Amino acid sequence: MASSTLLPLTDISACCSPITRETLDSEQAELLARKLKALADPARLRLISIVAASEDAEACVCDLTEPIGLSQPTVSHHLKLLTEAGYLTRSQRGNWAYYRLVPGALDSVAELLVTA
Repeated sequence: MASSTLLPLTDISACCSPITRETLDSEQAELLARKLKALADPARLRLISIVAASEDAEACVCDLTEPIGLSQPTVSHHLKLLTEAGYLTRSQRGNWAYYRLVPGALDSVAELLVTA
């Protein structure tokens, strides 16, 4: 069975200045690249958008497959990657998983790319 490495749920803006202000060291660049890679997929961007725009900023996986047009296992895979990257949280209720956007997760990445 393959094991996955979870990305740390840290506010990377707390340790890193915008990339236009200071040079990133290799560890900072690796963390930022992994977080951006998790976002660099049209289906994942749509999933984040749908979850964020849902009532109470929470969505059931059962409500995410049809709008994305992908199979449930594929949507679950994308959601898992977004959760591991620290963008979404997951809670189990009976047979269904519910996803919620982590407050500030997108802001912390965006701040690193903005010049100020």
